Amino acid sequence: MDILLLTLAIVCIIVGIVGAVLPMLPGPPVSYAALWLMWWRDPSEVSTMALWITGVLMVVLLVADYLVPIWLTKKGGGSRQAERGATVGLIIGLFFGIWGLLLGPFLGALVGELLAKSPLRKALKVASLSFVAFLQTTGLKLLYGIVLAVMVVMAI
Repeated sequence: MDILLLTLAIVCIIVGIVGAVLPMLPGPPVSYAALWLMWWRDPSEVSTMALWITGVLMVVLLVADYLVPIWLTKKGGGSRQAERGATVGLIIGLFFGIWGLLLGPFLGALVGELLAKSPLRKALKVASLSFVAFLQTTGLKLLYGIVLAVMVVMAI
């Protein structure tokens, strides 16, 4: 049973870190599941307090992942089309490797804002803020996944 839990925890950590970047995979919850698997394996290796703290952080990250891009886009005066465009750009960007992931949300928000009949200067500002939001939330999710990976490795 130990080997099964260890294997599942390692798979969860890998999928969780990949999911921090890919929007179709729920990175933080999968990383958090790895910590639970380690706790089930041996409760003395992962404290209950660590489970609570990382669980609360996971919920905060999930909420921030949705709210930060909307907030920054609105703060920049962006339209609903810019928000949708950033999401579509991110999904399409998945098919173009790392550059697609980086440029997709920016280009999608730019196109969305231009479709909303905004001037180019405003559209560029909104697209830049959307891109910054993407980088912030992705970076935080990646950091969370790495911290949980370190916790799992230390528990092993």
